[in-house]
Amino acid sequence: MSVFKQSLQDIHTKLSKKELTVTDLVHESYRRINEVEPQVRAFITLDEDQALADARQLDDLLTSDLTSERGLLFGLPIGIKDNIVTENLLTTCASQFLSNYNPIYDATVVKKLKLAQSVTIGKMNMDEFAMGGSNENSSYYPTRNPWNLDYVPGGSSGGSAAAVAAGEVYFALGSDTGGSIRQPASYCGVVGFKPTYGLVSRFGLVAFASSLDQIGPLTKNVEDAAYVLQAIAGHDSLDSTSAVVDIPDYLSALTGDIRGMRIAVPKEYMGSGVHVEVKQRIIEALAIFESLGATWEEVSLPHTEYAVATYYLLASSEASSNLSRYDGVRYGVRAKDTENLTDVYLRSRSQGFGSEVKRRIMLGTYALSSGYYDAYYLKAQKVRTLIKQDFDKVFESYDLIVGPTAPTTAFKIGEQVDDPLTMYMNDIMTIPVSLAGIPAISIPCGLSNGLPVGLQLIAKPFDETTILRAAHAFEQNTVHHQAVPKL
Repeated sequence: MSVFKQSLQDIHTKLSKKELTVTDLVHESYRRINEVEPQVRAFITLDEDQALADARQLDDLLTSDLTSERGLLFGLPIGIKDNIVTENLLTTCASQFLSNYNPIYDATVVKKLKLAQSVTIGKMNMDEFAMGGSNENSSYYPTRNPWNLDYVPGGSSGGSAAAVAAGEVYFALGSDTGGSIRQPASYCGVVGFKPTYGLVSRFGLVAFASSLDQIGPLTKNVEDAAYVLQAIAGHDSLDSTSAVVDIPDYLSALTGDIRGMRIAVPKEYMGSGVHVEVKQRIIEALAIFESLGATWEEVSLPHTEYAVATYYLLASSEASSNLSRYDGVRYGVRAKDTENLTDVYLRSRSQGFGSEVKRRIMLGTYALSSGYYDAYYLKAQKVRTLIKQDFDKVFESYDLIVGPTAPTTAFKIGEQVDDPLTMYMNDIMTIPVSLAGIPAISIPCGLSNGLPVGLQLIAKPFDETTILRAAHAFEQNTVHHQAVPKL
């Protein structure tokens, strides 16, 4: 892990001085994978031959001394969540339905990472079709939390978070629908950034809930998150929901100066369901912000209590529509010994989807059905608007909203797998942000019983710079991000 502990700038300096090669970095990644992967199980697919071939090409650039041709993420070994398509590299969504799916194109974010000259090490484990909060819904095997192998890493981007925490890759991409970047980042003690909806292209992201899904980075620190966001943000004509906005220099936001910043702390995020030690870590974090010149006050987001129900009606409805394309005909695994076309549909979907995916398809189909659409789906859309208006009202007076990322630290594997309602409630602090389409980051803010606690920072739409400035200032005045699990 020694190389990956170094800053991105330090690594690039060593590459320039030829004290290090990209091949060295890739070998270090695979050395660490061979060492810890049997315990952590963060990957579904590895691509060592192609990674080494890409590394040798980048090393040729080092030899030629063409520094102007080097990308922003030059030579860094990375992981890609397995619901982001990669040309000629299996993209399974951790589902048996797509166990044989080998895409013929790259997602836009993958293209951008290639332009930034990073090196893809492999595809990360996840909850099947991004449906879950613990990584136990993977149809292959559960990923384990590097801080304690008996505990979950969170989900659905649990493989991405665990691999960064374990030092297997320098950073990883995840996707966030209701907290699937931020919650595993909190559980694994890394930085997880969900950008504003539309800031990063969704083209090539296998759809779960199209009005909520967003790609973002999981990194060791805030500076690395700024680097990755700089590389992947921007309008994409291939994504109809992509926002046409100017992309600022995110790295210039890392000034360390937050004097005068106004912080809101929702009382709903510090209520009875939040573990006492998690609350204590948040209070300690607020004291740090105060010492740096910021002020904070308690506010209310009154419709927070309806967020989980609203989210699962809307997300499941969109999932039932998006997943109707998996029928055993066009791509993916097709059931054998079928008698007719209807049998192909029925058996392929029954055999291909896991229990959590089936649960959400059934819930979504019910909510969209005749006679129930107005009572459930339409009502949920109206409540979603109220939740967004809650945030809009707070941001009229405050620059940032701060609270815990999750109400507790990670829980034990198997502890909640048979209790989906309890599992869903773990996302109560992240879901409202996704429904509102606004940006948020989770950063480490301490430990509770040896497990990481995440601090969530939320800003108004397309104000990622304020989040990065505050998160970086906090990070520079604490040591929480330097803690690593002892695998």
